[in-house]
Amino acid sequence: MTRFDASTAATRIELVADAIAAHRERGSPYTTITVEPTDTDRELGHGAPWVQYFDGTVALDCTEYELEQLKSLCSEFSSFSIEELVEPEEAEGTHARLTARTDDERVAQFVDRVFQDVFDRPASYRLWVTDI
Repeated sequence: MTRFDASTAATRIELVADAIAAHRERGSPYTTITVEPTDTDRELGHGAPWVQYFDGTVALDCTEYELEQLKSLCSEFSSFSIEELVEPEEAEGTHARLTARTDDERVAQFVDRVFQDVFDRPASYRLWVTDI
């Protein structure tokens, strides 16, 4: 891979699909996709939202509100199902693991929508692949 960020829907989806393919080819433990934190993230004491992909699994941390948005998004993407929700005592929020029974491009479309619909990013947000 030669590029690691994108800011249009088409280029973000292509980048995430390429990152998943590179992760698989390299046999790495996971790939991490993130965005810049907003002022709201900082006010809440959160870092930048992130999504990880590994072995057909999409993982992310979310607030109670974001979890409800994630559940709603899964109703639009029938090939994704929430498999595990962990609420650590020492942290606020929930760690969600979803099973993705689909191809890389559909996973990439889902990830793009997660950042927009769950993490409330605008259509022009910039996505970064930080680990492959």
